[in-house]
Amino acid sequence: MKPVFRAWRIGRVLLRYRLDDLLDDTPVEPWLKVARPFVPRASAEVACLSRGARLRMALQELGPIFVKFGQILSTRRDLVPPDVAEELSLLQDRVKPFDGEAARAIVERALERPVSEAFAQFDTTPLASASIAQVHAATLPPDANGVSREVVVKVLRPDIEKQIAGDIALLKAVAGIVERTHPSADKIRPRAIVEEIENTLAAELDLQREGANASVLRRFWLDSDDMYVPEVIWSHTAERALTLERVRGIPSDDIEALDAAGIERHALAAKGVRVFYTQVFRDNFFHADAHAGNIWVDSDPARRTNPRFIALDFGIMGQLSDEDQYYLAENFMAIFNRDYRRIAELHVRAGWMPSHIRIDELEAAARSVCEPYFTRPLSEISLAEVLLKLFRVAQRYELILQPQLILLQKTLLNIEGVGRLLDPKLDIWAVARPVLQRILVERYSPQRLASEFRKRLPELVTHAPEMPRLLHAWLTQQVEGKHELSLRSRDLVELNRTIRLAQRRTVAAVLGVGLLICAAVLYGLEAGGPMLWSVPAAAWIAGLGGAWALLAAWPRGR
Repeated sequence: MKPVFRAWRIGRVLLRYRLDDLLDDTPVEPWLKVARPFVPRASAEVACLSRGARLRMALQELGPIFVKFGQILSTRRDLVPPDVAEELSLLQDRVKPFDGEAARAIVERALERPVSEAFAQFDTTPLASASIAQVHAATLPPDANGVSREVVVKVLRPDIEKQIAGDIALLKAVAGIVERTHPSADKIRPRAIVEEIENTLAAELDLQREGANASVLRRFWLDSDDMYVPEVIWSHTAERALTLERVRGIPSDDIEALDAAGIERHALAAKGVRVFYTQVFRDNFFHADAHAGNIWVDSDPARRTNPRFIALDFGIMGQLSDEDQYYLAENFMAIFNRDYRRIAELHVRAGWMPSHIRIDELEAAARSVCEPYFTRPLSEISLAEVLLKLFRVAQRYELILQPQLILLQKTLLNIEGVGRLLDPKLDIWAVARPVLQRILVERYSPQRLASEFRKRLPELVTHAPEMPRLLHAWLTQQVEGKHELSLRSRDLVELNRTIRLAQRRTVAAVLGVGLLICAAVLYGLEAGGPMLWSVPAAAWIAGLGGAWALLAAWPRGR
């Protein structure tokens, strides 16, 4: 019954702040009509507020998940009216704080020592307050040189786990209803989406994990002129309290302050786009909560013409599989090149679309979405908008929703929103394309592939003795027909095609495994004596063998 009560409370909050007019002609409207007689009239204090302020207060009262939704909307000035976006931007770091003494008690329990012992000074008045935690200024005890270092301490809200658990239970109940009733539930995958949200929030509730995220990101961007990541103070960090070095900067949406500091906003906006693509496709570790409250600008006067971002709040970081990285990068390049056939083929090969979809029809659909945009100047084209419309069109062709890409889509919306705010004429296409091209060349260069092979060669050598036995077992299955093909579910033409394909793959597999075994032998000879030629030869032969093995395993007919 908890999800039912939570849904009822959500409806009451929406009505109390008189937001029901925003939900007309939606599936929620009938439920709000039922609830309206049981909700008292709006107070004079609420009635005099703007619609943006009422929406902000309602989302804040409903909890972390709804605050996150408001944060995303605040970055989309092209979708949300300016007055509403301005109010929602207050959700980024100015949520109503909790008591400072309660924060002190949480820190003491987390660090298992008194605050007076851990810190030389701890300010109970928070610097900023967000949906899941708030931040307090503090000073570390003097070091050996007598220097007291300024830090900030991030503290989880009391009982936040229970509140989030209630919202997740409601989302799971809704997902179950959608899964049973929606005709395209297998493509929407509502339970998988809720699981992704649950995992994301669980990561935010572990501040020690957030510290690890910050440490990794700092390592990627150490000594960079593009982005700075504060240092984690591990001696003062635990699951419910995170201590970082204190940094000072200007929020990336404070245009007046940036102009007053003489920051070159055009260079800053372009740098933001480059940082995003570098994080996603070079490092495969990207900041997935990149709203303006979490992205500051270094206020150092020496950086006016070469501005640098400062990253904050590392609770939500995104990573993709190698396959998703490859297909996403190729999709971006296909859009940049207006290669609609390539877009269609990539969607099918990636498994995002069923293999029976006609490529020419999908190509025509992609062309119908993208071509109208290219009649405008490139600086006026929203890449995020193009991608969203592509996904909507693809849903008509049985698009299988990929929950692991949700964070990336959200981050792209955030980055583009911040970039357009800094420089309304930002040509995202012109900035992103060379960065992506360079990263792809480096990532899939022969040198990089050779390096990856050298790292994996010992593993291949280790498993080489098992290869003949595994190959024999596989060939036996093929000869005896012990494969998963169902005769009752395939016609004879499909059966013949599959048999011919299996024969070709068998030949490729035999050649590939044989060459890999030869490479393993040569590698073993190098270990037993000074045969300097054996390692290059092993690498060359293993590469050839790997190519044949890849040919044998490569999916066909997709």
